[in-house]
Amino acid sequence: MADNRSSGTKVPTTVDVYLYIPNIIGYIRILMNCVAFAICFQNKILFSFLYLISFVCDALDGHFARKFNQVSTFGAVLDMVTDRVSTACLLLILSQVYRPGLIFLFLLALDIGSHWFQMYSTFLLGKTSHKDVKDSTSWLFRAYYGNKMFMGFCCVSCEVLYIMLFLLAETQIESLRLVLANAVRRSWITAGLLGLLGFGWGTKQLVNLIQMKTAADVCVLHDINNKKKQ
Repeated sequence: MADNRSSGTKVPTTVDVYLYIPNIIGYIRILMNCVAFAICFQNKILFSFLYLISFVCDALDGHFARKFNQVSTFGAVLDMVTDRVSTACLLLILSQVYRPGLIFLFLLALDIGSHWFQMYSTFLLGKTSHKDVKDSTSWLFRAYYGNKMFMGFCCVSCEVLYIMLFLLAETQIESLRLVLANAVRRSWITAGLLGLLGFGWGTKQLVNLIQMKTAADVCVLHDINNKKKQ
């Protein structure tokens, strides 16, 4: 590391940042997901295990980043890209397993689109985090990003629901409506779990819609303000 004599602190090199503990966890997540998706149709149980472990590690990298003072922009981007790509791949698989598959492709587009708009609007506003929504007029939007437990519940609900749908499919082409109906009739526990997960999933999709609209407004207002200055 190079010495910063003016502050007496050590400035990390590029290699140091790449080898931060949370970033290494990010690389491990990517590797687990690659293996998981490679075997998803051959071994559903192992796929689900690897995918969910990778998802759990998403919380660990943030913990270690704060604990060892290894917060980095690269790590934040790596974390978000890994999350979005992992979910996108799972939704793409579900679109091939279930009919109508267009539902899952729409969810994929909404997930990526809303987060991309939110990230870009964050830069336009000069904020340091896309989770800084204290000035939002939507109480649900503020509650989602302002309460880690609530946000965690919604995120976990989505991922677990998608994994459950994958495990419930007995053939490669299934009717989503019939699979859900059979699962609900089969057991009240399964019905209750699907209902709970569905609530968290639905909340997150609503937040994604609010997020996209709010971020789009920021982009439009940015252009309008620039026109006024000319």
